[in-house]
Amino acid sequence: MNCIIIDDEQMAIAIIEDMILNTPELSLAGSFTNAIEAMKFLNQNEVDLIFLDIHMPAFTGIDFIQTIKNPPKIVLTTSDKDFAITAFEYDFIMDYLVKPLSIKRFKKAVQKTLSFNNTVPSNEIKPLEEETHNILYVNIDRRLIKIDIPSINIIESKGDYILIKTEKKNYTVHSTLKKIEDKLPESIFLKVHRSYVINFLKIIDIEGNSVLIEKDVIPISRSNRAELMKRLNFL
Repeated sequence: MNCIIIDDEQMAIAIIEDMILNTPELSLAGSFTNAIEAMKFLNQNEVDLIFLDIHMPAFTGIDFIQTIKNPPKIVLTTSDKDFAITAFEYDFIMDYLVKPLSIKRFKKAVQKTLSFNNTVPSNEIKPLEEETHNILYVNIDRRLIKIDIPSINIIESKGDYILIKTEKKNYTVHSTLKKIEDKLPESIFLKVHRSYVINFLKIIDIEGNSVLIEKDVIPISRSNRAELMKRLNFL
């Protein structure tokens, strides 16, 4: 497979280049410290796989993913675990490698990409990591109920129980807000009040010290408001 590297750190590029040279299935077509230059290269060259860093100045890996047309397969390389859920919304992302990289984990990502290419079209399968990171099982009446984490809108504390509100259904679970908060990705969930954790991607409106999610008005405590504001993408 022809591959390229996009990373703003020369040391990271050197490490990945060495791993590619020690992986017979891969052929390095180029390395770029700038995502824009990589896009120009892709407009004129055919590439099967991109090793892409997320955190880069000016034009990030996520910007690159959202901009590129007809993307090849991508393996993300980053020191930040918080983007896993967001990343696997895209079916062309094969794996998510956390720095520092190991050759064993690197080759596993390559083999996953090769298996994907040889067996199933990209619109019929999603990476195993997506399944793992996006699923939560809750115990209700001695049954384990599967919940898709991105579908969760709100979790509300109700004494010894929590109420999990999703896009389609609500679940009352014997648990604490702290316990479920520890199992949710910080990239999309935030505790905004002592009794509420929200999926801030589902916010429709913010007014004063409250947010609107679906038809629910959720209070925001003064101590949590600043963190919520930091995470929102303002125009």
